[in-house]
Amino acid sequence: MEKIRIGVIGTGHLGRLHTKMFSQNDKCVLTGVFDEDFEKANKVATEFNTKQFESMNNLLNNVDAVSIAVTTSAHYNVAKAAFNAGKSVFIEKPVTALINEAEELVKTASELGLVFQVGHIERFNPALLAVEKYNLMPLFIQSDRLAQFNPRGTDVAVVLDLMIHDIDIILSLIKSEVKSVSANGVGVVSKHIDIANCRIEFENGAVAVVTASRISQKKMRKMRIFQSDSYIALDFNSGVAEVFRLAPVLGEIPAGTISYGEIGIGELAKRVVYEQPEVFEINALEHELKLFVEAVENKSKPVVSGEDGLRALRVANMIIEKIEESARKFN
Repeated sequence: MEKIRIGVIGTGHLGRLHTKMFSQNDKCVLTGVFDEDFEKANKVATEFNTKQFESMNNLLNNVDAVSIAVTTSAHYNVAKAAFNAGKSVFIEKPVTALINEAEELVKTASELGLVFQVGHIERFNPALLAVEKYNLMPLFIQSDRLAQFNPRGTDVAVVLDLMIHDIDIILSLIKSEVKSVSANGVGVVSKHIDIANCRIEFENGAVAVVTASRISQKKMRKMRIFQSDSYIALDFNSGVAEVFRLAPVLGEIPAGTISYGEIGIGELAKRVVYEQPEVFEINALEHELKLFVEAVENKSKPVVSGEDGLRALRVANMIIEKIEESARKFN
């Protein structure tokens, strides 16, 4: 079987990293890159010993799939051109700037039988992968994502820039429809929302409280998951997960597990234990791009599909609308 031919569209910070990862993946062939900034594209092409295409259409005519790392406002037009050319697409988050754009792309990819993967990279964070073995049925989730200011992300609200990572994870964990959203936020250093907090309530009774800021002095990327039999803390910065859970009283305590004693009486008695699941030593970007190549090769549904990206975008827009609605009341 011939290797999948991959092209990268957009050679900024993320596009360069995509180019690097594909150049190191022996399951695909890095065919080349394209960027409207020819100088930038030439620099990346030279660094990774690949071809710089002079037009996007020329690149599309020479590949099986593309990785799109352009500005969010350009996502729709670039992805639409790729799908119309019959190419599978990996696109950075958020999937598009507008919901109707994402809906059209999802529909087009489905009708053409093309792979459509969205770059919600935190799905592949070692901390989250470490707790996949547990039966995750969250009743309450609290998430805090704080970042130091970086002008690169200010073309969209912090909800679409940072918070959408946590929205996507929460939607993947809570298997229920969103019932209601309340939110507030403010723009501080840009014309968009820079700090946001929201409460998402689900039809099954679960609740998520999410905070995101891009003007913090210190970085924080943490999520706490509460459910009927356990409390799970995820640190996306360190990739470490911590689990407090209820375990049977009888039986040996596994190595690396700490027992905090028993609660309950008789047959209802349980042991409270603490453990740190084994950390997966992986590069999240490398892993998600590798899975994209495999999905294209096998013509299978990717882990984070276009539908997932659309669902996260819908909730993100609900949050932004609530913040804007609240702001209008006080102006």
